[in-house]
This record gives sequence, C-alpha cells and structure tokens, in this order.
Amino acid sequence: MMSARGETLSGDQQRVAVLAPGAVGGLLAALLARRGHFVACIARRPTVEILQRDGLSLQSELFGGFTVAVGACSELSQPVSACLVAVKGPDLESALQRLPPDLMGEGLVVPFLNGIEHVTLLRDRYGPGRVAPATIRVETTLKTIGRIRQLSPFASIELSSSTAPADRVAALSRMLIDAGLTVTVRTDEINMLWEKLCFLAPLALLTTEEQGSIGVVRQSRGDDLVSLVNEVTSVSRAVGAAVDGQRTLQLLQGLPETMRSSMEQDASAGHPLEIEEIGGAVIRAARQHGLAIPVTIRVVDAIRTRYGTSRHHRGRRANRIPD
Repeated sequence: MMSARGETLSGDQQRVAVLAPGAVGGLLAALLARRGHFVACIARRPTVEILQRDGLSLQSELFGGFTVAVGACSELSQPVSACLVAVKGPDLESALQRLPPDLMGEGLVVPFLNGIEHVTLLRDRYGPGRVAPATIRVETTLKTIGRIRQLSPFASIELSSSTAPADRVAALSRMLIDAGLTVTVRTDEINMLWEKLCFLAPLALLTTEEQGSIGVVRQSRGDDLVSLVNEVTSVSRAVGAAVDGQRTLQLLQGLPETMRSSMEQDASAGHPLEIEEIGGAVIRAARQHGLAIPVTIRVVDAIRTRYGTSRHHRGRRANRIPD
C-alpha cells in the first residue's frame, strides 16, 4: 500500500487522517506517526506549510520528546482507515468541508469533541456505520503550530459506537494502544457521551461564568454546582443514559483547586466558546423531554449575554487546560 508521499505501508501500518492537529489532534498524530503509520494532518494552509516543513514535535514526560514527519494537506485526497476529528465544536461544520464523504471510503470518522449533537451530524454526513465517537482524558497545550506539550501523567481514550462495526472499532483501539495510549472500548455509547457531558457542563459553565477556577466555584457557587450536576444528570436519564450524579459531583469536588475548564480559558483568550455544544445541547435535550433545568438555563443565558453571539471576543490571555 502506497502513501500519499509514495511510501510503502506494510504489516499493521495504516493511513490515518487527523482533522485539526492542535493540542489533542497533534498529540494523536505524533504518536501514530512515531509508530510508522502514515498520518495526514488536515488543516488550514498556514498550518499545512509549517507541518510540511518542520513536522510535529512533542514534549511529554509520559511519551518522551521527539519530532516526527507527517503528511499535511488542506483537504483529504485519499481514503484512510480512520479520521480522528479534533476540531472545536464551533468550527466543526466548516472543517468538514475538508473531509469529503466520498473520499472516506470505509474509513471510520472518530470525533473527539465535547457535547453530544455532533454525533448525529456526522452520521448524517458520513453514514452511521462509519462514525465511532470517542472521549479523551489528557492535558495538553499547543505552544505554537506543530509544537505540543503533554502535561498530564495519563492519556486515556474511550471508544464506543452503537452503529459502526465492532471489529473496526476494535482494530482502531489496538492501533491507539500500540501508539502508547490507554484505550477502553465501551458498549454503551450513550452512557460514555453523557458521563462526560454531566461532568463537563457544570465545570465549563460555572468556571466560565465565574471567570475563575473550580476552587473558586466550589467556594462561591457550591449550591449552583450541585444543582447543575443534578439537572444535567436528570436530562441524561431522560434520554436513556445511566449516569451516577453523586459520583460526578465527587469527581468535581476532587479536582485541584486551580483547575480551569477549556471554555473558561477560551473565554479568557478571546477564542470561540463551545457554549452551544455544551450548555445549549443540555437545554435542547431538556426541552425535548419537558424537563425544567432553571439553574442551567440561568448560567447559559448569563454566558451568552456576556460574550454575545459573536464567534470571537477580546479578553485576557491564559494558558489553556483542556476539559
């Protein structure tokens, strides 16, 4: 099998695409490329030019430090066995123009996105049998284009799909494990997605509204934190997920006091916010099932009012800590 650069792939080597090689996507691309897979990073032209010239560099106590060559292009041009989608929610629809469905072949589309509604969008576009949602627990930062620092002592992925063939998901899992990641394949897609959202929504919404860390939220907004967990958990149960709200609250109470969400960091840095992907998705699901979630609505409305509907706003800069 020949790569886009004329390289022959053999054995277990695969062609993999990464849509948006930022902090998370770049980490995955670097690890897979180091194992000999041909990785095509799909990005805007300035990023493509830098990656073609300099490759990807990773600094990590977990994975070591290395630089690796990767493919880079503005749009997918050849079929791949999988495309790992690591864009921010507000950029998803425009980014998908770089990933034509007819070129994906039978390749899996694997979104590492916050929220839940993107799964339906992707299945409508690429077909149910091609989409396998994923979540990732890792702390990374993009120092500059193509230069990634991985900070956490862990990098763990969960995969699950109610529609994609199990053997295809298992093969992807083995490839990611071989690259050094901790991977769990789950059979309960809806639980996997809502467990993350039940944890993420209270953390992201309250730290963003408060413009502070989870420690500040626990001290000054403790009642709202409990209410948000309870409200989002009630929505998750209405849609068929079995999320343990008490365990979610314990996880939030156990976070380091200085922990900030990526939404709060995006707000601080003037980046687009995933308010609709996180808070808006919960509200829309609640309305579908006739559930009252007054605290969630109040907090989401406050964030919408503060930052408006513009894709960009100005604010103080800060180092980014992913959700």
